[in-house]
Amino acid sequence: MDWFINLFTASDSVAHIALLYAMVIAVGVLLGKVKFGGIALGVTFVLFAGIVAGHLGLTAPANILTFIQDFGLILFVFMIGLQVGPGFFESFRKGGVTLNMLSLAMVLLNVCIMFACYYIFFDTENVNNLPMMVGTLYGAVTNTPGLGAANEALGSVFTNDVPQIASGYACAYPLGVLGIIGATIAIRYICKVKLDKEEHRLKSEAQENASVKPHMMHLKVTNTYLAGRTLKQIHDFLNRDFVCSRILHDGHVSIPNRDTVFELNDFVFIVCAEADAEPIKAFIGPETEVAWEKQDQPLVSKRILVTQPSINGKTLGQMHFSSIHGVNVTRVTRQGMDLFASLDLSLQVGDRVMVVGPEDAVDHVSHVLGNSIKRLEAPNIATIFLGIIMGIIFGSLPIAIPGMPVPLKLGIAGGPLIIAILIGRYGYKIHLVTYTTTSANMMLREIGLVLFLASVGIKAGAGFWDTVVQGDGLKYVYTGFLITVIPILIVGTIARLKYRFNYFTIMGMIAGTYTDPPALAYANQLCSKEAPAIGYSTVYPLSMFLRILTAQLIILFFCGG
Repeated sequence: MDWFINLFTASDSVAHIALLYAMVIAVGVLLGKVKFGGIALGVTFVLFAGIVAGHLGLTAPANILTFIQDFGLILFVFMIGLQVGPGFFESFRKGGVTLNMLSLAMVLLNVCIMFACYYIFFDTENVNNLPMMVGTLYGAVTNTPGLGAANEALGSVFTNDVPQIASGYACAYPLGVLGIIGATIAIRYICKVKLDKEEHRLKSEAQENASVKPHMMHLKVTNTYLAGRTLKQIHDFLNRDFVCSRILHDGHVSIPNRDTVFELNDFVFIVCAEADAEPIKAFIGPETEVAWEKQDQPLVSKRILVTQPSINGKTLGQMHFSSIHGVNVTRVTRQGMDLFASLDLSLQVGDRVMVVGPEDAVDHVSHVLGNSIKRLEAPNIATIFLGIIMGIIFGSLPIAIPGMPVPLKLGIAGGPLIIAILIGRYGYKIHLVTYTTTSANMMLREIGLVLFLASVGIKAGAGFWDTVVQGDGLKYVYTGFLITVIPILIVGTIARLKYRFNYFTIMGMIAGTYTDPPALAYANQLCSKEAPAIGYSTVYPLSMFLRILTAQLIILFFCGG
């Protein structure tokens, strides 16, 4: 039985290391699904499983643990960046600016309350206490990437005996999850919110941007000015972007192009942005019912998936669908949202394009655009690792700042995150295909996360008892609770009473600022609309970026002395 015992005791063997990680991750993920008071801690339970393993003496060589921890962190934050990149800058539109400013205020309040707790409750002469409070901060806000960024920055400040801040994180995290939901409920009573009234209010509000939401209508040409004029002349005169995908003239249906001449009493099928619908209708003629069955050639409508890498970044105007291919594109679906097919809209791999035209022409366009689901099933591995290379180089650039003991570096957390955001948003401009399916992104992201959490937990396990049980563990719990709750109560109340945001939007904004899926799930249970998800997705990209950046800034500015 020596071979079996060696699997658990020979810490330098590959078999032992693989077995250790497999056990910690499997146990942690399974226990993370168990609900306590209706709330599950999720994959973060891997950290607790790692702490137990480390405490029991199950470990691996320090350099191996560090490598797996850092590689997992890089993979995790890079895939987050790719996910949030396409919507990062768009999240600042309209009400998103105010929501993001409120989110920024909450992030800063978290940091301020952490420092207040540090000076009130802890011995400031002990150089380990502030780093431990940083770990507590990121447990309180349930943000694992921030913990990773802080942990990585500590390596450049502490050459020996790096504080195991995961212990503070582990103490604050469970109550952090409960505190976020509890404080959100408290706002409802503080502001006297009635959930049914909030639902009714949502029904009366437009949930999508009228400038990009496509609107379809059948119009009868009644404006005498249009008689004898071409579609291009009408388009230029009206100065509104629209697509005319079908025209019924003298009982025959055809696909118009720029040279098609309009006559009185023609019927046209128009697709435009919702905001332009009324002016176009007033100019062309009234809406009517049209039977499109009579036509010179069979016309079909088909959604075509863009999978051809060479199409990535090209605008609809550059594709010349009408003049060259004899079809019209009426709308584009991207990440679940319908966009109006304006000529300057850039296509991206993964878009679904609605094409109208003769069946043979539509089939030809289908080949041009790719329309191969199989091609999208495989993640673009080259793009991911090219991005990681650029991210590591970018994160390693030293930035000298007066007063700092060491140059500021974004590190292996901040560098890949920023590059991934930029690639996710602008990669098509340099012909980088950044599309990955949601399942592929989640798989790579979760693998990175569990490797990171398992490594941190195993490292922290050896000293966890002395640090937490016999040390300041109780302080980490109640200070973490204060860090969690106070900013939510302050900013959430302001968002409601001053800015009059819908309560469900506020719930989503809080969940996004704390990057906390359980809080979003709770909000979605209460609301039948998309308001919580919109609030969450609006602030999530900036919040995630700020959590990672502030973690490193706190360590480098305040823990270096």
